[in-house]
Amino acid sequence: MNNDHIWRDVFVSGLKNAHAVEHQALALMDRQIERAKSFTEVANMLKSHRTETEQQIERLEQLLEGFDEKPSTIKDTALSLSGNMAALGHMFADDEILKNSFANFAFENFEVASYRGLILLARHGEYSAAYDPLNASLDEEMRMASWVDQSLPMITEKFLALKRSDAEHSR
Repeated sequence: MNNDHIWRDVFVSGLKNAHAVEHQALALMDRQIERAKSFTEVANMLKSHRTETEQQIERLEQLLEGFDEKPSTIKDTALSLSGNMAALGHMFADDEILKNSFANFAFENFEVASYRGLILLARHGEYSAAYDPLNASLDEEMRMASWVDQSLPMITEKFLALKRSDAEHSR
């Protein structure tokens, strides 16, 4: 197997994996948006990032089409289900919003690393058409990861204030 074919296979597999991860992200965000009753700033940011995620999925699909490939339905379905299960797992926690925030921090940074890896593969494979779409998605994920990081103190303080006042604090 020649190097060009290896680069292509690894890159296309990475695109399919990223597509599935973005579907997982949609599932996670959908559950969190509908449950973030006392944390509208979180829900609003998730709604905004959800729109970006839909655009990221479209970019990945266009890149896959350029290789005459399609996303993996099995991976998309499995990770979407996984996202729903992860979100459901936090539902019953007294500190659901905190657990979701910690998970979001990890998830967003995972996505940042994934896009950085894809950009590196695109450079080595000389897939220049992929640079702009992947960099756009990387920038969006970096902004969201930064927001999640910077919002942790605010979310924690609000959670504690609501808990002290016996208001709905878990979400």
